[in-house]
Formats: sequence, structure tokens, C-alpha cells
Amino acid sequence: QVQLVESGGGLVQAGGSLRLSCAASGRTFSRYAMGWFRQAPGKEREFVAGINWNGLSTNYADFVKGRFTISRDNAKNTVYLQMNSLEPEDTAVYFCAAARGTNWRVYLTDDDYDYWGQGTQVTVSL
Repeated sequence: QVQLVESGGGLVQAGGSLRLSCAASGRTFSRYAMGWFRQAPGKEREFVAGINWNGLSTNYADFVKGRFTISRDNAKNTVYLQMNSLEPEDTAVYFCAAARGTNWRVYLTDDDYDYWGQGTQVTVSL
């Protein structure tokens, strides 16, 4: 089992940047493909970005392509989400997740993920 703790959220003006981190417990972090999701008030949780075990394969939702970058540091048991050119529409709680499935893949749906963090709030103002 793995425990996930997100950090780095906050309030930022439109056009600004934030870097989210997700720290994982345990010594088997590299076994997991990782992902970031978000949920805005009144909306369903949606996929943002995913990364395979070694970081060589990534996938992004269309609405963040070119603005967000997912990466991981297996030595630090941490996955990151660099968010640039933030827009008010990016306001949401952001969650990281770990998938126990085949770790060379990138997973795109929340059903594929087995462990979830508590989330970190990102608020983008005009």
C-alpha cells in the first residue's frame, strides 16, 4: 500500500504558475504509474496528466497540453505537476493517484488508480 500527500496548492493570479508535489510513502514508488486529477465545485473529477514508472511516457488532457508538465523523481518518491499559464478555469482541488497496474503504461481514467491523496486546492483569480 502507498500513502500520498499533495502540496503546493494555493492562490495565484491568472497567467501565473504553481508547482504541485505529491510525496509517496514506502520503498516501492517506482512500481506505480502515477496521475494527477482535479475536481472543480459541482463537477466530476477529471484526468489532468499521467506518467509511467520511469517518466518516459506521459499523457495529458487536451485542456492542459502545452501548459502543464508532469514529472517524477523516483529517488525522492515524488511526482510533480508544473502548472504554467494558469486560468480561472483551472481552479479545482488537485489529487494525485497511484496505479498498481502494469507500470510501464500511462492510465487515463480514475478507475485505473488504486490509491489517492487528500488533494490540494488551487485557486486562480482574474
